[in-house]
Amino acid sequence: MSITNKDVEYVAHLARLTLNENETEKMTQELSAIIDFANKLSELDTDNVEATAHVLDLKNVFRKDVVQDSYDREEILKNAPTHDEACFKVPKIVE
Repeated sequence: MSITNKDVEYVAHLARLTLNENETEKMTQELSAIIDFANKLSELDTDNVEATAHVLDLKNVFRKDVVQDSYDREEILKNAPTHDEACFKVPKIVE
């Protein structure tokens, strides 16, 4: 697949970019090189390659999700400048 100047101008219009003639030509060449590289990757034989979700063998590094007691609500609300029975009160910011 080859990228044309018209394709670059169309994408630039969608992205609300203004490109001059030199920039359009440069982008055409760069995008063509990217498409050519992606096409080259599709030539690789991947029949015996196991599917992976990630290229690195990562493990979950988070702690176990264990139910535990929460903080006392009244104790936390003591630190609030203003509050009602159960919630922090904050200034209205939307008109």
